[in-house]
Amino acid sequence: MSDFMLPDIGEGIVECEVVEWRVAEGDRIEEDQPIVEVMTDKALVEITAPEAGVVTKLYVAQGQIAKVHAALYAYQAENETAEPDATPPNSESQSSAVANSATGTPAEPTPVATNATTGASRGKVPASPAVRRLVREHQLELTDIAGSGKEGRVLKEDVLAHLKQPVTASVHTATPAMPATQGAESPRVEPLRGVRAVMAKKMVESASSIPHFHYGEEIDVTELLALRERLKPRVEAQGERLTLMPFFMKAMALAVAEAPIINAQLNAEANELHYYPHCNIGMAVDSKAGLLVPNVKSVERLTLLDIAREVGRLTIAAREGRVDQADLKGGTISISNIGALGGTYAAPIINAPEAAIVAIGKTQWLPRFGEQGEVQRRAIMTITWAGDHRFIDGGTIARFCNAWKGFLEAPETMLLHLG
Repeated sequence: MSDFMLPDIGEGIVECEVVEWRVAEGDRIEEDQPIVEVMTDKALVEITAPEAGVVTKLYVAQGQIAKVHAALYAYQAENETAEPDATPPNSESQSSAVANSATGTPAEPTPVATNATTGASRGKVPASPAVRRLVREHQLELTDIAGSGKEGRVLKEDVLAHLKQPVTASVHTATPAMPATQGAESPRVEPLRGVRAVMAKKMVESASSIPHFHYGEEIDVTELLALRERLKPRVEAQGERLTLMPFFMKAMALAVAEAPIINAQLNAEANELHYYPHCNIGMAVDSKAGLLVPNVKSVERLTLLDIAREVGRLTIAAREGRVDQADLKGGTISISNIGALGGTYAAPIINAPEAAIVAIGKTQWLPRFGEQGEVQRRAIMTITWAGDHRFIDGGTIARFCNAWKGFLEAPETMLLHLG
């Protein structure tokens, strides 16, 4: 029998949370088969099997913390000779049940395990990962839900139907009854881990250590929207999707050339400014793991089509919580497109150690006066900048924003700066 040791899964990461086991004790596995999903402070990572065999022991319960270089699970490789198991019957399942009951995670013993008290087989309840996640979110146990699928498989509809049933006393209920005068249920407690824990720490550090100042503006993107519509068929013919984000990024990289300090960073001792030669623009993505800010590298060198490809790749990866570490490092300036969700204004917090971030609001069709005083229908987008006031003043960010705005309002002028 061999122990699988949790490998290094990122620079400086020493532990991670076990999000979901894809196998149970006793399951046969193949080489490179997904075994478990773990959450680091950066992203969701899928760990695969090193070789074929049979899983004999899961050392870390779902929802618990696993340590790098510590045993994660044990398995019997195909080329190994099975050794006699000296463990007393049911001791593993009982210890697993005790460990899991402390965390509220359902124990999943091997399919052949038998409860010594009741004699009832407690084999693994078949259910998809999405259903298991739904069960965990509502603090239920799969064994309490009647499955209507094939071979007793628990479906999403079964979980929803179970939730609609009247609450009754259960041996699994560990929370003491609330006084009748309160008339409300206790709050659900969820540990702050992974990306959300890192986000909480970084936002507090940024807000408390960087003196923020905000600068708001309106940008007329009527011509930009028209240009995008003309280019969309060509981009879609190459299998890509053209949003406004590549335009925002390209215009920003061009504007940085006129105000390099916006792309600079203050060192930890706050006595040096580091001016970066490349514009690595991050974009905040609301992923299932939490807020992630992957960045497109060297935007100043890329074409709009190149940027569109990178934006698409990073968006998909971030929403799945599977962003590579390299894509999260090295950002020099960030964009938060809150308008995609309907927001008009926001006061963003700088993604330290960067110097600035812009929050883009939704675009609205509003009346504006033309050159001859006539009323026109124009597409107006609101934006709000946040800058590090230790070395960026209002005049600097205003001039930079005007340059960026100029490229977006007259997008054809970007052609003059393309190599």
